[in-house]
Amino acid sequence: MHVRRRRWYFAMMGTCVVLFVLAWSVVRLWSVPAAIGMCLIAAAIPPVAAIVANRRGPHERWFDEESGDPQSDDWWAELEGKDNKKSGRGKDPKNPKNGDRHEP
Repeated sequence: MHVRRRRWYFAMMGTCVVLFVLAWSVVRLWSVPAAIGMCLIAAAIPPVAAIVANRRGPHERWFDEESGDPQSDDWWAELEGKDNKKSGRGKDPKNPKNGDRHEP
């Protein structure tokens, strides 16, 4: 899935660059308003490309979901500084409220 999103991102950004280059090297000679319109369209592409590149696919793990693989879940828990033995998320040793991560 990651490869597909990356290809879409580079295709969209390549289209953006091509629109800018064509607008100010070729199209402006015939129509400045058309060149400006092409630049406005090109300016709208990067935010859409970022959204496409960062969206999560249906089978991808979100940052706070358990994957079902105990070794992977233990590794992520270790990175987050949590105790993740046997019972899913487990307790956070730094937080006395039984691992509640949503409080400041």
